[in-house]
Amino acid sequence: MIRRAVLTLTILTAALAKLPAQSAASVAPVLDAWWARTSHRSPGKWGIVVADQNGKVLWQVNQSEPMIPASTVKVLTTGFARTAVGGDARRATRVVGSGKVDSASGMWQGRWALELNGDPTLERPDRTGPTLLQLAQQLSAIGVRQLVGPLDVITSNPGQARSTYPTVWADRFKGRVYAPPIGPITLNENVIHVTVGPGPKVGAHTVVIGDAPTGVGALVQMAATTVAGRGKGLYLTSLKDGHWMVSGSIGLHGNPRRFEAVSTDPTAVLEAAWQRACSTAGIQWTRASAISAPGMTDRHVLAEVASETFDSIAHEINTRSLNIGAEMMLLWGGTTTAPAAQLTAFVRKVTGLDGVHLVDGSGLSEEDRVAPIVFTTYLAKIPQTPAGKNFPLLLPANGFGTLKRLGSGLPGPGVVRAKTGTLTDVVTLVGYLGREDGTLIIAAMYNGGSQGAARQAQWELFRKLGANGITVPTDIGDAVAGGPPVDGMTAHIDH
Repeated sequence: MIRRAVLTLTILTAALAKLPAQSAASVAPVLDAWWARTSHRSPGKWGIVVADQNGKVLWQVNQSEPMIPASTVKVLTTGFARTAVGGDARRATRVVGSGKVDSASGMWQGRWALELNGDPTLERPDRTGPTLLQLAQQLSAIGVRQLVGPLDVITSNPGQARSTYPTVWADRFKGRVYAPPIGPITLNENVIHVTVGPGPKVGAHTVVIGDAPTGVGALVQMAATTVAGRGKGLYLTSLKDGHWMVSGSIGLHGNPRRFEAVSTDPTAVLEAAWQRACSTAGIQWTRASAISAPGMTDRHVLAEVASETFDSIAHEINTRSLNIGAEMMLLWGGTTTAPAAQLTAFVRKVTGLDGVHLVDGSGLSEEDRVAPIVFTTYLAKIPQTPAGKNFPLLLPANGFGTLKRLGSGLPGPGVVRAKTGTLTDVVTLVGYLGREDGTLIIAAMYNGGSQGAARQAQWELFRKLGANGITVPTDIGDAVAGGPPVDGMTAHIDH
């Protein structure tokens, strides 16, 4: 769950820049011994940089070697998007229209549309986030009882309002819940959940007893039947038209079965969810193909819901390593049809280094390349920018999320603020490590076949260097988050 408390954690009064600088001599003995073991136990390509809080390299292996970074790309995307929109920015979902409500019938006379802007928290029943029902209830509150016309979906950004599977992601990821369609139409992270139970009697079709987003059950065809007993053999199949089919059987006294699947057609899911929201709010939506009304001129916002702040969302995205969330951050920060190229240019500008080439914002693509020195330099410099205030707090602390296994062996939570990355033959770990003699910035990247051993070696590296660590300080200078955009980028805050 996104919690506002995430970024209201106690902020230490010492800033990163005010801590005493570390020396290579203070870490080299530990690192030399660690590397002697690691290079033997996990052969493959390693790229490692240990730097002080100013980015000065204290110890390194292949520091300039571009490597596959996996999900550590999200660290770069976070700074890019925060610079563009600001830490307090929110993503809005709206009903917009041009016309008026007929006071007698409650019919909206004129054009109307849903405006979606890629809020990854929209329609998530198990987590905090706005809903389409809240929008429909706002329409009801201004007297709307009838809507006529097809569902027109728009976005405040240029381009088509649709979500698709990124071409830079491998085909083998398609259909996995961690790799759903990406774009402004995003409901429940573009994953559907359907709970199916037995019908009222033997021989009856099974029934949907729960769904998310609410209303998606209307897209599920029931070919399964209820049988005697408690047995359960149900199967969910994705159909070509964006629908699903449940087949098999379930016992009359059997427990319900909950399915999870990727939304192959987010637009179809949106229509089903909007239909349910309108019905629940007391609004009749007739999907006529055309209505006699003026165009969408003099457009007004009729209803609006908004996400939590960017910082709160970014913290959750990094903690859960949520790919769709990172891709949404990339789209928020970008202003052209090539946001990944903009991200690459941004990282090069911040670091002054060329060892980076990115094609997505999440790191799921195996075409991404980042050198370890780029990561450590970026993490040193981004907190010094106007938009980088308290940047370490946007990363998960040890013991939480993808750093859960780093919970032991360190003095307490917050000694590490870092991001993991995992793909086939890739394990990476980059972030901050607090110590009394100064904060270390570490990039430990591995590309090879000994994934398990490499990950354990990365945990060991952080534990050894942080055995007597302190909570990572945060930059609390006078810089204001959400400052002026980087050259060549235009800030767009969607309130």
